[in-house]
Amino acid sequence: MMRRHWLLVGACGWVLLILMFVSKFINFSFRIPGDYAERTEMFVWTLPSVTMNLQWPDKGASQPYILSSVGPSLVEPTNWQSVNEKRLELLATVCRNSSLWNLTHTTVGKFVLDRIFVCDKHKILFCQTPKVGNTQWKKVLIVLNGKFSKVEDIPENLVHDHERNGLPRLSSMTDTEIHQRLNSYFKFFIVRDPFERLISAFKDKFVKNPRFEPWYKHDIAPAIIRKYRKSHHDDSGKVGLQFEDFVRYLGDKSGRQHLDRQFGDHIIHWMTYAELCAPCDIPYNVVGHHETLEHDAPYILKAAGISDLVSYPNIPPGITRYNHTKVERYFTGISQRDVRRLYARYQGDFSLFDYQRPAFLVG
Repeated sequence: MMRRHWLLVGACGWVLLILMFVSKFINFSFRIPGDYAERTEMFVWTLPSVTMNLQWPDKGASQPYILSSVGPSLVEPTNWQSVNEKRLELLATVCRNSSLWNLTHTTVGKFVLDRIFVCDKHKILFCQTPKVGNTQWKKVLIVLNGKFSKVEDIPENLVHDHERNGLPRLSSMTDTEIHQRLNSYFKFFIVRDPFERLISAFKDKFVKNPRFEPWYKHDIAPAIIRKYRKSHHDDSGKVGLQFEDFVRYLGDKSGRQHLDRQFGDHIIHWMTYAELCAPCDIPYNVVGHHETLEHDAPYILKAAGISDLVSYPNIPPGITRYNHTKVERYFTGISQRDVRRLYARYQGDFSLFDYQRPAFLVG
């Protein structure tokens, strides 16, 4: 009996020695990733590289699209390239959706090419989307083109003076030059929540008008009021264009076309991103979001290969975040019918760029 006991103890000892020897070559420990701030070296979220292919299927080939439950402003992985790749994947998927085709595709003609600014020196194309902080990106391109050495030195009135700012438009070039640049240059544009962008356009053009563009208040506003204010005789003390009038005009699919022709290029401030930049018909490299600009701006500079040459202007804390309270306040009192019509017009933008359908506005 005693001999069996010692044999068992000896066997256990050999097992322990073998395990100690093997543990030098095999690591049995399991590491669980923590949050991004503490253990970023243990967990890096990457996705396969995305190549945009513009050979779209026939309109009859219906494709589903995915709208994530987490908005772009809430996703902050350590690898921002993966965020951009995810956005491009969603963009390509929605572009193939036949049910949204008319809201996502547009002809790449002079109107679109007029929106795209060129930096030949560094092979960059930037599509302007008004009311999404374009002034700062224009300053970046002006510096890259050699007009100024720093963005801080550029006068505000020069940025939008296209005769003097040194920023050529893609539309000013020959067809061969246009195709060559579209196929080989780094291309990007910035988007913002569609409804918040409309509020910004309304305030900037019809309320504050800081650049003194009198035609918005003196010509465009009265034309919209005449057609879309429910009562011309009893305005209940309303002075000037109201946001409700603006929403009713934008949501009128057929009736607004005559006014749009009358207003000319001034309507670019509320046209859809699809109409302005043709994202389903031009293979952009990056789609930045205003809500995450503190991440997107440095990523764009790095991806374009210019991070050592120019810096993006300082972004005041919180200025780019989506303001839910402001949007809800502006839409309070506007009929559900008018809001649904407005959403129907901008549904392509909401879907292409992963902005959530505003549940508190649209039932």
